[in-house]
Order: sequence, then structure tokens, then C-alpha cells
Amino acid sequence: MAKEKVAQEENNEVKDGEQHTEATQEEVHPNAEAGSEEASASKEESTDWKDKYVRLHAEFDNFRKRTSRERMELIKNANGELITSLISVLDDFDRAMKHNEQNDDPEALKEGFQLIHNKLYKVLEGKGLEPMNAQGESFDTEFHEALTQIPAPSDDLKGKVVDVIEKGYFLNGNILRYAKVVVGN
Repeated sequence: MAKEKVAQEENNEVKDGEQHTEATQEEVHPNAEAGSEEASASKEESTDWKDKYVRLHAEFDNFRKRTSRERMELIKNANGELITSLISVLDDFDRAMKHNEQNDDPEALKEGFQLIHNKLYKVLEGKGLEPMNAQGESFDTEFHEALTQIPAPSDDLKGKVVDVIEKGYFLNGNILRYAKVVVGN
């Protein structure tokens, strides 16, 4: 009888286990369908993000190419405005050369060249060119290029610029060309 009771209890446990397994499988099926829907939604979202990434990458490549083209075009045409303003100075030189063929007056020639020089200077100054004042200044390697050193004519010119061989220039506040100078030693 004890054996029958134990067998019956085991039978009941097996039946309970089967019922529990069936209940678990019923619970899994609704989750499986929800998981499948989540997976497909996740896959769609992944595809959308991938598409957005590819489009963004292509858009960036196009932007880079366009800015490169624009930069090259700007560099190509950057001097156009300067050249246009210098053409009038060139015209003045042409007129002066024609006039010099017919006129031998050195004062008129001198005055003509002075006028052309002033006009050229004003055009360049209008574009941001400024001359560097180096004569008598203390020698500074940030602004001056020493071509040679000579004995200073006076004690106050030691270590200073005695002579300017080529003027230095600034363009919009930046050094365009260093002044080539002779320094007193």
C-alpha cells in the first residue's frame, strides 16, 4: 500500500509537470510572436538607420567635393580684382612711353613717373598693402632680413638698421615681405 501511494504521488507529480509544461508552452507562444514582431521592427529600424547613414555619407562626400571645387575656383579668380585695378596703371605706363617718344623734357618724364608711382601705390594700399618702416629701427628678425653688417657710423646706430636695401611690406597686418637691411655693428 505504501508502494501504491508512492506510485500514485509520482503519477500525480508527472501529471502536474505535464500540465505545467503545457502552461509554459502556452505562455511562450504569445511571447514568441511578440519577439518575432520586435525582431522584424528592430530589423526595419536597423535598415532605416543604415539607409540614413549611407545617405549622410553620400551627402558629406558631395559637400566635400563641392567645397573643394569652390575653393579652387576662388583661388583661380582671386587675383582678378587686383589685376583689374592694376590695368589702369599699365595704361598709364603705355601713355607715358608714347609721350616720351615725342618729348625729351626730363622734368615731364620725372613728373609722369611720379604720378604713375603714386597711382600704383594707392591701388596697392587700397588692397591692404602697407610699407614697413625699417630705417633707424632696432634690428628685429621678425621683420628684417640682414644682408650684411657694417661698422655703425655712430654709437646710437649699433644694432639698428643703417640702410634699407629692399622695403618690407605688410598685407592686412601680416608680413608679406621682410625688409632686406644693412645692420650697424
